[in-house]
Amino acid sequence: MISKVKAYLKELRDTNRALLLHSKEIEWAHVYHDSIRGVKWIENQPLNIGRWAGNYTFFYLLNRVLHDYKPNKILEFGLGESSKFTSLYLDNYLLNSKHLIVEHSEEWKTNFIRNFNLSLRSEIKICPLIIKNIEGYQSKLYSKLEDVIEEKFDLYIIDGPFGSNNYSRYNIVEFAEKFTKNDEFIILFDDYNRRGEKETAKCLMNLLDKLSIKYYAENYKGNKDVLVIVTEKYKYVTSL
Repeated sequence: MISKVKAYLKELRDTNRALLLHSKEIEWAHVYHDSIRGVKWIENQPLNIGRWAGNYTFFYLLNRVLHDYKPNKILEFGLGESSKFTSLYLDNYLLNSKHLIVEHSEEWKTNFIRNFNLSLRSEIKICPLIIKNIEGYQSKLYSKLEDVIEEKFDLYIIDGPFGSNNYSRYNIVEFAEKFTKNDEFIILFDDYNRRGEKETAKCLMNLLDKLSIKYYAENYKGNKDVLVIVTEKYKYVTSL
């Protein structure tokens, strides 16, 4: 009997938590739609928000960052709906910005560009996946990033590759080893509700501490979490 009661209480807690996250996501959807109201070139673009793509929490943050902070150089890990969104900004608002997208699948790239015309200043680079041992665990990473990335960026959108159980999307940590105290940046880390992303984010923040780079971090919760890590110049991104 006791075991049945415990199981029931756990199921009840899980259901309540799911309902709470769902209500948060509905609120973020309203906030997002308010933030793009009257911007026809966004309103008229179909976007598949949620599921494998970023949720409303993510797209609200991305919209505010692109609009309010006008990043000149944008690096995105993973080709998808956020690539469309960012590319729209380049053609309609960020007229001098550059956007580099790292993707592992040539087949997905071909299918994507067949259905959507990216900005001429949005460039896709194919970096096949490798399996790498990180802290004793196997993690999927993009290979040979040093061959396609020759500079630092203002905005890093971390939404790829596919998640790993541990130390997921670890490329950003390896890339951040080049950061200095003079660099200013915004990092949007999608799927922060998952263990693998949390482990990677912890490593990233530990690295920033080691490099004596002052940063601010905020976790925005919807039905998925989005972690924002920013330097002094962009600290108010943590209050959106």
